[in-house]
Amino acid sequence: MIIEGLKIIGICGRSGSGKGYVSRMFSLFGIPTVDTDAVYKGIISGGARTECVGELVSVFGSSIVDDEGNLIKRKLANIVFADGAADKLRMLNHITHKYILAETLRLLGEFRKMGKKAAIIDAPVLFESGFDYYCDIKICVTAPEEVLLERVCSRDGIAEFEAKMRLDKQLSVERLRQLCDGEIVNDGKTDIIEQIKKLIEQFELDK
Repeated sequence: MIIEGLKIIGICGRSGSGKGYVSRMFSLFGIPTVDTDAVYKGIISGGARTECVGELVSVFGSSIVDDEGNLIKRKLANIVFADGAADKLRMLNHITHKYILAETLRLLGEFRKMGKKAAIIDAPVLFESGFDYYCDIKICVTAPEEVLLERVCSRDGIAEFEAKMRLDKQLSVERLRQLCDGEIVNDGKTDIIEQIKKLIEQFELDK
């Protein structure tokens, strides 16, 4: 255990799988979550005055921020998700993950102080970021490809080809299953609560 007495569960999944929703369902059983997307939003708030955004500007240029220095996430996404830009995506992850990790570990420590026995790290790129190293258990959230595309398009207001381009750059569901200790199917049909109950029992998350 990275944090003594706290079982850390890594929740991962491809875009649109519903990791956030599944994590909220775990909270019904007293298991809190560190949402790394929310952590990311926190560390970039304040614009170029923050250390993280300042480092991003030094690498990707001033076009990724507006006149007030606030990060324009759509412009940054267009840069790192473009064809042939894998090196830029790796650089983005390298920069942001170190800031996200430091804050995530701080929050997990706070959960332990509160007496929690287990907590979740909700990380879209759990393995790519190296966050899996800090997890005792890894669980992937899955859904059929057509469901993922529909959710991503609706959530982000993008065309299907853009959503597919993003998904194609992520680990496949087959690979996630190989890397993880458990799976939760979030296809809109399968009972999420019952799956969580089985995982809590299997991994003794309430002990």
